Amino acid sequence: MTQAASSLPAASAVHALDIRNLDKTFHVRDKDVHVLSAINLTVDAGEFITIVGASGCGKSTLLRLILGLDRDYEGDVRVNGKTVTGPGSDRAIVFQEHRLLPWLTAEANVGTALLYSGLSRAQKQDAIREHLELVGLSSFAGAYPAQLSGGMAQRVSIARALVNRPRFLLLDEPLGALDALTRLRLQDELKRIVAHEGSTAVLVTHDVDEAVYLGHRIVVLHPRPGRIAAVLDVPVAAREDRSSPEFVELRDEVLGLLGVSAGKTGAQRRPEVAAAL
Repeated sequence: MTQAASSLPAASAVHALDIRNLDKTFHVRDKDVHVLSAINLTVDAGEFITIVGASGCGKSTLLRLILGLDRDYEGDVRVNGKTVTGPGSDRAIVFQEHRLLPWLTAEANVGTALLYSGLSRAQKQDAIREHLELVGLSSFAGAYPAQLSGGMAQRVSIARALVNRPRFLLLDEPLGALDALTRLRLQDELKRIVAHEGSTAVLVTHDVDEAVYLGHRIVVLHPRPGRIAAVLDVPVAAREDRSSPEFVELRDEVLGLLGVSAGKTGAQRRPEVAAAL
């Protein structure tokens, strides 16, 4: 499948993310566990990339390496042209659990991301107010996490991640713990928020429908060790309409690559992909 040129971010000389020959092994007791193998991936500024794969294929480990939480690997991970040597304010992450501090209000939780920002008190308040408004929670600024629904708490965590205006937003199953209807609504919210902020986003998910609906491209990982099986462009129609033929066709193709769909698989539709697996 190809994507209309108008829907893709403009190419840049320096990629927002550039991963080269990445290999990661965990040393567990007296055993080595090979988690990621020969990962090569580039992401341009403004792209929304989704990553799907079975549990244990290294999706979350890959996010940790981009975030800079782990430097024990082979290969190179560069963000905006610079090798990642640790966490930085140019990157933020949202986890599956909201991880809000229960003794702080929504406003104060968002503010924890600005503790070392160097902004004045007034500037911090403006930024917090702006991002609570961005996620639709202005009227809940004084509410504590226990007073918020799961979806609202996760929106606070998204506001907290974005309040520093990071160039790169990493999303580790951020909607996975929500009920089905809330998840669908927040998919639309997430798409809107990322577009508004102009962030480059990488989302890890087990939900293939979610990967198709949100991503400009889908990275399919195969496990043990995690390796890229395919990188698929998402047509504009699939990102706009979950009932479109383009959406259904691409969803079935991804499911086929993951080995869980019936009938004709995506690999069968793509001989070049089948040959590579």
